[in-house]
Amino acid sequence: MPFTFKNPEFFWLFALLPVLFYRYWRVGAAQGEVRFSTLQGFRAIKPNVRVYLRHVPFVLRVCAFCLLVVAIARPQSSAKGQNVETEGIDIVLAMDISGSMLAEDFKPNRIEASKKLAVEFIESRPNDRIGLVVFSGESFTQCPLTTDHDVLKNLFGAIKSGMVLDGTAIGLGLSTAVSRLKDSEAKSKVVILLTDGVNNSGSVAPLTSAEIARTFGIRVYTIGVGTYGFAPYPVQTPFGIQYQNLEVQIDEDVMKQIAQMTNGRYFRATSNTKLQEVYNEIDKLERTKIFVTEFRRYSEEFYPFALAAAALLLLEILLRYTVLRSIP
Repeated sequence: MPFTFKNPEFFWLFALLPVLFYRYWRVGAAQGEVRFSTLQGFRAIKPNVRVYLRHVPFVLRVCAFCLLVVAIARPQSSAKGQNVETEGIDIVLAMDISGSMLAEDFKPNRIEASKKLAVEFIESRPNDRIGLVVFSGESFTQCPLTTDHDVLKNLFGAIKSGMVLDGTAIGLGLSTAVSRLKDSEAKSKVVILLTDGVNNSGSVAPLTSAEIARTFGIRVYTIGVGTYGFAPYPVQTPFGIQYQNLEVQIDEDVMKQIAQMTNGRYFRATSNTKLQEVYNEIDKLERTKIFVTEFRRYSEEFYPFALAAAALLLLEILLRYTVLRSIP
């Protein structure tokens, strides 16, 4: 565990270590001596184990000194945390799931490509509340505004064309999304409206829904999905699925008006890559402001060092006055 030290200036005490070594050497050198005419009588005497351990008390004392210096320098461990405050953005994804979304100018088709990239967009915005509305000839809320993005992403798996009456009720889909945001107290309220067709169903005109969105301060980003010209569309026949090239018809004028009325933007996505670029652009336009307050909690960690120093001093005293006792 990494430590910080409250009083690191006490580490200057380590400068006394050379003094301790010098004093120990001088005391050893100053011992009395006895002269013998010959050492022949001592050659048969084997050195006692105490001879090899005679410096152990001094080593223990030096170690205890080092531990005490560390202890009085007050080592501390810290737990780091953050308080995060966000200027929340509430976003509702309004997705077209009409039959034409099965066209395969996107891979594997428009609806699956839109689902995949929408999930990636959600993952990039962990601090926002996000909801999901799906529409074709009718509209309904698949998921209300939530910060539980795992639940929201799981609900994308259940989305498929044919869930409700076929058609393209753009105005109805937008109005359902607006109804989910109108009472929000978020700093910014956004609808991302994705469709590949022309409004041909529903009881609410797209521009009427846009007017309502503007009234509630909701910004609408509109995305037209589909290549230019014709796109391969799977048709079920008695002989299996066959493909027909159908003309891509997107009411870009209405989509542009919706975006303009609500201070949003219109995007045209003609491929998987282009649709990903659209989501990336919206992600940049709608960035959440985050205010971070950092805090640290400190815990005193000098106790183990102090206890270890005391234990070493006690051991040094015991050895010095018992096993390694010297005769004055």
